[in-house]
Amino acid sequence: MHRHDHAAELQILSAQFIDGFTQARDKMSYLRLAGVPLEKPGRAGGLSLKLVDVKLTTEWQVGTASPSFGSRELSYLPYPGGMVTERTNMDLVYVSLDEKQMIDIRQFLSGRDVP
Repeated sequence: MHRHDHAAELQILSAQFIDGFTQARDKMSYLRLAGVPLEKPGRAGGLSLKLVDVKLTTEWQVGTASPSFGSRELSYLPYPGGMVTERTNMDLVYVSLDEKQMIDIRQFLSGRDVP
């Protein structure tokens, strides 16, 4: 699969995963069914980490900025109302007495659950 196709597919999968999680009446059962580990090994053989939080953040893209030709000033284009887009991201938060790891749901879904 081409890299662009894989990225687009991963974005769709993560959006569906987040939608399913937010709508699930039993959040822990949803995570278990999805194969999210409740514990994972720590770095360098340290203490095991426990899943303690699922963090959802919502961002709204209201414009774009890019380098201008021949200037250090950015070219800024604010979006009209219909073009403003919402993005929700999810992190799985694991902790032990020694460390904290936040795994982005896209990392988990792609099989790369290392920070």
